[in-house]
Amino acid sequence: MYRGSSFHTIDVKGRIIIPKRFRDAISHRDGNRLMVSRMDKSLVVYALREWEKIESKILSLAEKNDNMRRFRRVFIGGAFECVWDKQDRILVPPTLREYAGLDKEIVLVGVLDHFEIWSRENWDKENATMEKDMKKEEVRNEIAKLGI
Repeated sequence: MYRGSSFHTIDVKGRIIIPKRFRDAISHRDGNRLMVSRMDKSLVVYALREWEKIESKILSLAEKNDNMRRFRRVFIGGAFECVWDKQDRILVPPTLREYAGLDKEIVLVGVLDHFEIWSRENWDKENATMEKDMKKEEVRNEIAKLGI
């Protein structure tokens, strides 16, 4: 499981160091292979086994509407397999770096079954939006269902 967040930098070649606590969450079956795709102006990163579960769910959906076709096209079609090197870095492809606005300062965020890579600027905006949304009764009620 991926938890917590940490602040890092992306180098000029587009390499990011994967924190040890995230590497430890990846099973030996997955080796050093990760699948990276895009969502919400950030990148989502899954170990290969978790990614395969997502692909199976997408394939099993009975609905083949326009929205799901577009989602599959962008999410699956825009995904890249990234392998971390001996320095525990992955090379993020330029198209994904551009989509997420990854320049220098980044934030890696654990989200239980995957982790996300955010530009520091987009992460700060996301946090501000959540703080604003937390004042809405419907959002507070949804969170309260968790017992928090």
